[in-house]
Amino acid sequence: MKSLKDRVILYGITGSIAAYKAIEIIRRLRDREAVVNAVLTKTAQDFLPPLTLEAACGVRVYTDPYSPLMAHIELPSKADLFVVAPATANIIGKYASGIADDLLSTMLLAYSGQVLMAPAMNHKMYGHPKVQKNIEALKAEGVQFIGPETGPLACGETGKGRMANTEDILEAITAALSKKDLMGHRVLVTAGPTREPIDPVRYLSNRSSGKMGYAMASAAKARGAEVTLISGPVSLKSPYGVKTIYVETASEMYGCVMKETKWATILVMVAAVADYTPVNVAPLKIEKQDTLTLQLQKTRDILSSVSALKERPFIVGFAAQTGPEIDKARAKLLEKGADVIFFNDLLEPGAGFQSNTNRVIGISKKVATPKEFPLMSKEQLSDCLFDYILEQLG
Repeated sequence: MKSLKDRVILYGITGSIAAYKAIEIIRRLRDREAVVNAVLTKTAQDFLPPLTLEAACGVRVYTDPYSPLMAHIELPSKADLFVVAPATANIIGKYASGIADDLLSTMLLAYSGQVLMAPAMNHKMYGHPKVQKNIEALKAEGVQFIGPETGPLACGETGKGRMANTEDILEAITAALSKKDLMGHRVLVTAGPTREPIDPVRYLSNRSSGKMGYAMASAAKARGAEVTLISGPVSLKSPYGVKTIYVETASEMYGCVMKETKWATILVMVAAVADYTPVNVAPLKIEKQDTLTLQLQKTRDILSSVSALKERPFIVGFAAQTGPEIDKARAKLLEKGADVIFFNDLLEPGAGFQSNTNRVIGISKKVATPKEFPLMSKEQLSDCLFDYILEQLG
């Protein structure tokens, strides 16, 4: 995920059974080089002793309002973001009412930056009108809430009250700490492979995992864009806050893109759409034979179709080749009418399908010299690519 190097996060933990999840969240933040200071309420210590948190995460844990004496003022003044996860009905009510009777509630009132809260409580408590009133009041003041989710609760009941999962909280933290230079843009991203059916059992496809496209969608959302993701069949979770539409075939991808592109200001075509599809799909499973001949026909070209529109978005394509065939990527830029093409060589170590890393070369209509991006995680690369896209848009 995106580096949070030297970003200071004040992390509040309240008295919920979900308090143990803070260990993993804080560890992950520390892995991304964030500076984390943890604050535990008195009841939180019943679920997560301070020494356990300090030993597991290597962070300073604060519990006493008077030790050190001015911690309730000094720590909030240095924080880039204040996270409360889990956030009980109690701390939400205190914050909404301006009550400061312990270290965490005092720090919240002393803090003037962005606050992110992840509620966790029984579904009856969460649905209570007074709790909802407090949440709405805080939202109106700019406090961001993530979750809760619906599912089995610690009490044995089922309902809406589970703390949001770790990945979603981390994405929300990343978004809160990201620059918002895509605010006002509507970004349409495609990702993953397509599947072209041969019969009810078999299909033609490719090795695309969808990781690059999903990373691009997540990065655009974090930077303030409204994002729609059109995804082929993958085993990835939809990025938090991103509208995701699932398709299977190249024809479905084409139809969905042509419909949604009217809404978009930027189209990022990362999907590995099949170039060919069977002319005829067998209604029943084809029995095993010594040889099998399939007649294939070209699928409709999505990039060319979008570029031919009278009113179209800024078009970004990806060109995957097996070898250093950058000239083919340049040709694709011109032939398909794209504004930017990112070329990558699938034979380079760490840059192929299904990898967690990638390296690409950016080619633009505006700039004669291509820009090389070194090997890095697809999450980090996505941020760099949007920097490049914005440069070409400007």
